[in-house]
Amino acid sequence: MGRGFTKSEEQLKPDPKFGDKVLSRFVNCIMLDGKKTRAQRVVYDALQEIDDKLARDKEHGELTAIEVFRKAIENVKPNVEVRSRRVGGTNYQVPMQVSRKRQQSLAFRWIINACRGEKGRPMHIKLSRELWDAYNKEGRAMNTRDQTHRMADANKAFAHFAW
Repeated sequence: MGRGFTKSEEQLKPDPKFGDKVLSRFVNCIMLDGKKTRAQRVVYDALQEIDDKLARDKEHGELTAIEVFRKAIENVKPNVEVRSRRVGGTNYQVPMQVSRKRQQSLAFRWIINACRGEKGRPMHIKLSRELWDAYNKEGRAMNTRDQTHRMADANKAFAHFAW
């Protein structure tokens, strides 16, 4: 009964439009009820919105939507998080480093939850705005990351419990 990682990393195919595995994983995270085509349409429409915004704003130079996506994910990734650790009958919030895989999954989750939490507009518009905000280091996903970092900083006195 091995409890290691599955072969999902090897089985993951790059997305058909950009050939990017990270984008393909993001599409899989957006997907609901197995409707992958719908999830792809949402993501590609969001990237098209970003491309249109880049075309209107000439100040960003030769920047592409996929580069904005990558930078947004990189900006949202947390470096540390707090984990609950029970020591001597008391629970402590212990700050710990975050692995690369978990950084990416947390960034995806925070961006998607920020989009789904907002009501009133189509998902691709909410996603394009959240990615653009994350690229500019603002927005709800960045706020969640900053709160996580603040929580870890506030509890750094308990860092010696991390083993």
